Amino acid sequence: MRTRRAALGTIAGAVSLALTLSACGETSESSSGSVDGTIGIAMPTRASERWLTDGKSVVKDLESKGYKTKLVYGDDDPKTQVAQVGELVEQGVDALIIAAIDNKSLNGVLQKAADADIPVISYDRLILGSANVDYYVSFDNEQVGRQQARFIIEKLGLEDGKGPFNIELFAGSPDDNNTRYFYDGSMHLLQPYLDSKQLVVRSGETSLDKVTTLRWDGATAQKRMSRILSKSYNGKTVDAVLSPYDGISLGVLAALKEYGYGPDGKDLPVITGQDAELASVKSIIAGEQSQTVYKDLRELATVAANMADDLLKGRTPRINNRRGYKNGVKDVPAYLLQPASVDKTNYSFVLAGYYTAEQLK
Repeated sequence: MRTRRAALGTIAGAVSLALTLSACGETSESSSGSVDGTIGIAMPTRASERWLTDGKSVVKDLESKGYKTKLVYGDDDPKTQVAQVGELVEQGVDALIIAAIDNKSLNGVLQKAADADIPVISYDRLILGSANVDYYVSFDNEQVGRQQARFIIEKLGLEDGKGPFNIELFAGSPDDNNTRYFYDGSMHLLQPYLDSKQLVVRSGETSLDKVTTLRWDGATAQKRMSRILSKSYNGKTVDAVLSPYDGISLGVLAALKEYGYGPDGKDLPVITGQDAELASVKSIIAGEQSQTVYKDLRELATVAANMADDLLKGRTPRINNRRGYKNGVKDVPAYLLQPASVDKTNYSFVLAGYYTAEQLK
């Protein structure tokens, strides 16, 4: 272990970050072919389709390279995830791939991983406040927000001077570092229209701390949207909703339908989303949710698996962003993938090979 850590230090600088295992969540262990080591994979929740896909994809890619895997899910409980990562460290995994629930709760257990010479890859959600994060793999998260905002701008005709329109803003979980990137990316494009009053937030809730949605929970978003409608939209209509994630989008849609929006009532507003989850793609096809941002999770899993393989075999992992992701302690070298905007006009092309025609019925 010490020899490996020394080699990794030479390659990447400060290699030491921890991955999670599942104490209270579901744990799976598997391998195929010759075994080159064991890699712990800690995912945040089983309540979201995307994280189930992530977990399965990372396991598949690592197994194809000859590794054993230990996959755990923290079920949206930061304490559970910390315990899981601690167990993975104690079990002597050779590397960790972690998608954090709370981006600041893992610092202590990551130090234990570093002490055990276990390199850590932060998966999709950047872990903050720790020097023991070696690499980060994700998508260009500001671009996600920009694609959502650009869709709203185009659908409402804001560049042509149309308006004013009423819009409400939603953001992701406050303990997820990606939330700010999504929000900042969107607001970079939307703020000029808010300043000019072409877009009006009738609730008055515009700052990030006012619009976050804990754990990205759809039911929480539904309650907030219902409150906004009852308080701020008597006799008024919502024209657009900036939603950062499909689960939140469906929660917003449920609230809107309760307040008379839909085929037999008021026109549904423009509603964005992210992750191209099956339920939301079907909603887009049905003319309800307007847009989502597709991120090919298979590609993300492949990049993470390749990084882990490179680290454990003494090679320098491929990165394309060296200084853009600061976690408060260090610049974490990163590899970023590009997202794609999906709506009713292009879903069959963009998602070709991701969903079957039968799944989309």
